[in-house]
Amino acid sequence: MPSPALYGALSALLFTALPALSPAPAQDAPPSEARGTLLAARRAAAEGIAFGSCPAAERLPPSVACGTVRVPLDYADPDGPLIPLTVSRVRASGAAADRQGALLFNPGGPGASSTYFPLAAELPAWRRISAAYDLVGYAPRGVGRSAPVSCQDPADRVTGPTPSPSRPSEVYKRERIARAKTYAEGCARRTGPALRHYHSLNNARDLEVVRAALGEPRLTYLGGSYGTYIGGLYATLFPHRVRRMVLDAPVDPRPDRIWYHNNLAQSEAFERRWADFRTWVAKHDVVYGLGGTAREVGARYERVRAELAARPAGGRVGPGQLHASMLDTGYDDRFWPLRAGALAAYLKGDPQPLIAQAAPPETKETTETPGPDAGNGRAVYTAVECNDAPWPEEFAVWDRDNTLLAERAPFETWDNAWMNLPCAYWKAPRQRPLDVRTGPGVLPPVLIMAAERDAATPYAGALELQRRLSGSALVTERDAGTHGIAGGPNACVNGYLERYLLTGAVPAAEKGPEMTPVRRASCAPHPEPDPVSLDGRAVKTPAV
Repeated sequence: MPSPALYGALSALLFTALPALSPAPAQDAPPSEARGTLLAARRAAAEGIAFGSCPAAERLPPSVACGTVRVPLDYADPDGPLIPLTVSRVRASGAAADRQGALLFNPGGPGASSTYFPLAAELPAWRRISAAYDLVGYAPRGVGRSAPVSCQDPADRVTGPTPSPSRPSEVYKRERIARAKTYAEGCARRTGPALRHYHSLNNARDLEVVRAALGEPRLTYLGGSYGTYIGGLYATLFPHRVRRMVLDAPVDPRPDRIWYHNNLAQSEAFERRWADFRTWVAKHDVVYGLGGTAREVGARYERVRAELAARPAGGRVGPGQLHASMLDTGYDDRFWPLRAGALAAYLKGDPQPLIAQAAPPETKETTETPGPDAGNGRAVYTAVECNDAPWPEEFAVWDRDNTLLAERAPFETWDNAWMNLPCAYWKAPRQRPLDVRTGPGVLPPVLIMAAERDAATPYAGALELQRRLSGSALVTERDAGTHGIAGGPNACVNGYLERYLLTGAVPAAEKGPEMTPVRRASCAPHPEPDPVSLDGRAVKTPAV
């Protein structure tokens, strides 16, 4: 499911000691893949990771070390082709006697890298955690320098302003169908036979190999957004390898929700969060002048969309770019003052704030220092989600479901559908989703964290994941909607995170809806952002 380039709240692994402990068998998984994972983990444990200076392409300071872990492209053939995963690390800053191991982070996407994660050691919310743990990030298979997936030649990408109608015409639908088919064909052509091996089950197996390469007997893991699905798969496949696991902003792991129905639920949730933003802007009409009601704010937004369709701002920001920038308001409310200020300035004749926030980045490359492939994130996202599960293959199904949904949730519905439509025309073999589930006593307590009004991963997914991971605990930030709350602005949330990672403690059990014991705790929401006067634009973009 689409997510920002960096997972929300942070913007702001293991094999030598237990050779007799084998992974739990996968549910209905081919024995060859379970055996291949075990062999790959043993090999990684023997090889370790040769950490050294990070390549310039990672854009990391000298304090961060980088290395490579080799994993099988196909776990059914562990002696076949191997692909490299880029790994980054900052050593625990505390005394050696207090070190608890490595904390590995996956930020989600699919398609996002966490090689930046070691930089969290410098943030106040992470100081005690980084004293006890090595902070380890990595680029999952297909991402960045980790055997990158490609679906388009850069010259073929649409870079100019493109309209994004909330009620598409039949002509526009045919255009997007053709574009989706071309994109799916490009993935198959440019990535080749390897394309079938980029999926979530292999991402979970890769975690097991990285764990082994780090030389730790069990995995301590933080997964955000889609990273929670990888964590859930890992907990199901390798429950005895889990030491501690934090799953923040969980996706709904039910097999029949992966991924078509989860994306429909996401589109509906974004409508609620878009209303939250417009309500906040209306509350501060004296600052922004965009209207005193959510409806009036929405009307001003539609006026800007129409004007940009006729005349893109700076030749680079059309309604598509505008909408993409406004989507950030659903992920993190720290974007609210920025986006409201940009809209207000545009309507007063100053398009520069909007151009600065919404224009596509202008990347420059040289032969010596190539820039990142701007399409890589989308290519990995598409490959993983299309490979993970069956999708409707008739556009009539997509058309029916999204037309009905768009009547009550127009903000994100069709953009989300177009993002995923290549999966209707996918040629690579698809996986059958694993039933994420653990029985009582099999898994150490897992800490689940969620914001009640999260749009990207609706809160129902957190409740479902807790039901499926026996003994897990859920911490909820009530009446808040930032996507990913670990390490963010809520001290109550961070207290639960720190306590769990440092001691393993989770909230005590309380009576659930059916009078059964359930481990849950709640935190009051973090304060809403302060409005920013248009006369004092000192605010900076949230650090991501």
